[in-house]
Amino acid sequence: MSNNNSQSFIQEFFYFLKTFGIIGLAIAFVIGAAASKLVTALVSDIVNPAVGLFLPSGDLQKMSANVTSISGASSQFKYGDLVANIIDFAIIALIVFIAYKFLSKHNLVEDKTKPESK
Repeated sequence: MSNNNSQSFIQEFFYFLKTFGIIGLAIAFVIGAAASKLVTALVSDIVNPAVGLFLPSGDLQKMSANVTSISGASSQFKYGDLVANIIDFAIIALIVFIAYKFLSKHNLVEDKTKPESK
């Protein structure tokens, strides 16, 4: 492969990255992963213990319901972790929404909620 072809390939590759926003997407992914860790820590270390103060079990993640079947077998449905993950998701979704609104206000992203002007 000659230098000219590899130069052309590299230029095409960088054009691809710029055109499809791959660099921005990668940066957003890394920042999103870090923000997700922070929110998960907030929920598990602050929200869960605070909610646990008002629960009989004392821990949101340990909430469960025991169900006995007709045959007498007992099953335990552990729904506390699901509730904690729903809270985690809701906080992350709220942060993304607030970031989107802020970026839209400053014309840094295209606002898809407004009709296109012709």
